[in-house]
Amino acid sequence: MADGGDMDEEAMRAFFPLSFGKTTARPSSAASSSAHSSTLRKPQNPSNPKPSASAAADDDGGAMIGPPRPPPAAAGDDDDEEGGGMIGPPRPPLLPAHGEGEDDEGGGMIGPPRPPPAEEEDDDEEEEDDDMEDGGDGGFNRIPLSNEIVLRGHTKVVSALAVDHTGSRVLSGSYDYTVRMYDFQGMNSKLQSFRQLEPFEGHQVRSLSWSPTSDRFLCVTGSAQAKIYDRDGLTLGEFVKGDMYIRDLKNTKGHISGLTGGEWNPKSKETILTSSEDGSIRLWDVSDFKSQKQVIKPKLLRPMRIPVTSCAWDHEGKRIVGGIGDGSIQLWTIKTGWGSRPDIHVEKTHTEDITGVKFSTDGQILLSRSMDSTLKIWDLRRMKTPLKVFEDLPNHYAETNAAFSPDEQLIFTVTSIEKDGDNGGLLCFFDRNKLELVSRVGISPHYSVIRCLWHPRINQVFATVGDKKEGGTHILYDPSISQRGALVCVGRAPRKKSVDDFEVQPVIHNPHALPLFRDQPSRKRQREKILKDPLKSHKPEAPVNGPGYGGRVGTSKGSLLTQYLLKEGGLIKDTWMDEDPREAILKYADAAEKDPKFIAPAYSQTQPKPVFAESDSDNEEK
Repeated sequence: MADGGDMDEEAMRAFFPLSFGKTTARPSSAASSSAHSSTLRKPQNPSNPKPSASAAADDDGGAMIGPPRPPPAAAGDDDDEEGGGMIGPPRPPLLPAHGEGEDDEGGGMIGPPRPPPAEEEDDDEEEEDDDMEDGGDGGFNRIPLSNEIVLRGHTKVVSALAVDHTGSRVLSGSYDYTVRMYDFQGMNSKLQSFRQLEPFEGHQVRSLSWSPTSDRFLCVTGSAQAKIYDRDGLTLGEFVKGDMYIRDLKNTKGHISGLTGGEWNPKSKETILTSSEDGSIRLWDVSDFKSQKQVIKPKLLRPMRIPVTSCAWDHEGKRIVGGIGDGSIQLWTIKTGWGSRPDIHVEKTHTEDITGVKFSTDGQILLSRSMDSTLKIWDLRRMKTPLKVFEDLPNHYAETNAAFSPDEQLIFTVTSIEKDGDNGGLLCFFDRNKLELVSRVGISPHYSVIRCLWHPRINQVFATVGDKKEGGTHILYDPSISQRGALVCVGRAPRKKSVDDFEVQPVIHNPHALPLFRDQPSRKRQREKILKDPLKSHKPEAPVNGPGYGGRVGTSKGSLLTQYLLKEGGLIKDTWMDEDPREAILKYADAAEKDPKFIAPAYSQTQPKPVFAESDSDNEEK
């Protein structure tokens, strides 16, 4: 029977995969903690206007006793208070976020913990929201700031940033005309990009935006044509450029000047929005790169071309807002029969260019960031005056933006460094309800911060920095509240080369190395050598310089001692000054006639005998 049982067991195991029953290898907690300890942020002293609620509680009650409270435990405090003290072992950490009401109604949990529900992504967002809502006054404790990594590679300011909806792929565009693509799942601790693109040669990258399905992205540069790429960085198409000689912008097929911004419709994967320096906002259909869907001309006091410096969709993709170069903010609602006439038009909102506009999710609040060092909060129901104006926020870049936290309880923006200022590039957080400054976070002491983003899925804050020589993307995270993203690649060390590694060096057969196909080698050195040789280069003799002596240019009276003595002794006489030039030439006439050497022998039979004129000096004497 024993043998039969063994045979049955072996037959049964044949139906299972080989990996059945094996535990998956996971990195040890010690290794992960050491990896995150290397990315801890250096202690800084940002000016925090208010202390945290937990710190205030600790000060009132004295020193904190015991281990620190876990963040998710706040959701289950009310249940424990109503039912008395907790009896038995503590609940698993995942249960407070999934169905607390069922445990309260049915009493204690019996059996193993429930498996997580199928819709894991939605639950992750709910857990993050629950973690955010801690109910304390010091909201800046909710910001993941404990650790930091930097994605490098650009040689100038990083002016554009986009993270896909899953939080696994990051795009960064720069003033060095390139776009770099990073993938958290494929990166190791070296944090290198897997692809580099140059959308348009010689044009800065202004904006990047993912499609709602994250399978394509929009790239806006300083040229007049936006480009669409797929998820792997392959070009799918380029929108058409308009005729710059047509004055009416509605009759042009596309933009005629450099683009300033662009964004993909958050609800429609076929519609994108672009703004340009030619003074128009255009809607495009991604399926047709040769035509546009709509042209929007902002309302102006005078008929002239004023650039549109920024644009944005609302959360539902039904409204468009644009920041105009004259300082006005104009808003359009997409409906049947809509045109260029704005539904909301507020003049003189800023004194300088508007670099960023942003809708809240509920569609009631609008943020506007400008180069006049201000951030303004607007209530779309009363747009005559802003709710709040935050000043002293330096901004020297046309791509600086403002954004909301995932729960939209915080508003944050970035600042640029000033020549005479003491502060570096900062990340400033404001409370949406109280409209006051909550925290300042120092990102870089020497570089300006341009773009910022707080991803809701992975709960990590992104900020781009740079100057004329270097650029990078800073990622702030906290291992206790952040998920995936930077946590995946930080602890993944690159493989170390072993002594036993062996790589075969293949023999490369190049057909063009044969004499028949070989190109002529470079003869640059040989040419330079020939140029230095006066005979081979046929270099003419250098012209003679100097005052000259004795009818010869460049000769002298003689510097040798022998010449000087002969000259003084009368052995060397200068007679050329006393001779008649005509007679000096004619004294060779008899020798030339007797022994002709050049032209005279050829014409000796035909030429008449020459007769020379007598000297004039003899006639004068007579």
